[in-house]
Amino acid sequence: MTRESESERPSRTQVSGPGFGGLLRSLFSRMPWGESASRNEVLVVPAPSGRAISVHNANGKTRVVGEDREDIEIRVHKSVRADCADLATKLLDAIRVQSSGQVDVLEIEVQIPRKCSKHAVAHLELCVPRDTTVALSSTNGKICCEGLDRPIRARSSNGSVSICEVNGDIDVTTANAKVACRCTRGHLRARSSNGKIEVGGHRGSLDASTSNGVIRASLDALGDPGVSLTTSNGRIVLDLPEQPDADVDIRVENGLIRNDLTLEDQTGDGGGRIRGRVGKGGTPIRLRTSNGTVSLR
Repeated sequence: MTRESESERPSRTQVSGPGFGGLLRSLFSRMPWGESASRNEVLVVPAPSGRAISVHNANGKTRVVGEDREDIEIRVHKSVRADCADLATKLLDAIRVQSSGQVDVLEIEVQIPRKCSKHAVAHLELCVPRDTTVALSSTNGKICCEGLDRPIRARSSNGSVSICEVNGDIDVTTANAKVACRCTRGHLRARSSNGKIEVGGHRGSLDASTSNGVIRASLDALGDPGVSLTTSNGRIVLDLPEQPDADVDIRVENGLIRNDLTLEDQTGDGGGRIRGRVGKGGTPIRLRTSNGTVSLR
């Protein structure tokens, strides 16, 4: 038996070819917008005298964290895709964070050139003093806020909104995403067109509404304005604190009402409409859904 020499043996690459991974790399290298570039930047600016910031970020995540500090740190992660590496780098340089410091409010806006808006994102993380009033807006991106002791207003067209450990009135609106709030205190207003709303450990009044989604809320304390939860297509689950004093009004068009509380002076048909008093009454609780079940616990 003769042995095959090393030079006569076919190499593995000769037998297997470029492989699936190599084929993909070859295809993507020929596609437009196949090159990418990214960069991290850090800016530190003084906090405005009015202790307020306004941030607009069209494409990318925006996160604001309250800390024990006196200045504002802005961390930016920029990334862009282009048809060549040189162009990707130039477009990356064109993405800028513009700040306008006024006496009372620090305005921050991410400027992305129109020619690369579909292929570029800028993620922002701001570390601010805890006593900072925050207003945030985003077209395509998630919004997060935590650790603040002032009011918050957040608007997002296509991105979820998450609020955690905030002491102050909260006003949140998103069109096509989820709203989640936990460990908050104050008056909470939440709106979503096509998304669920989840509230946990809230102390204060609550006004939540969504067109197509579930509303789940757990309250540790009731606020004087009361609770109003409304959804067109979805169920509602409300957990109240122990021994609440409230006036309850529940209406369901196509669904069931599940009430675990003892209601005094109860009226209604027991199916689609229930009214009654819990404890001494006083704080209004209004729950509405067109298609879904309402659970009061």
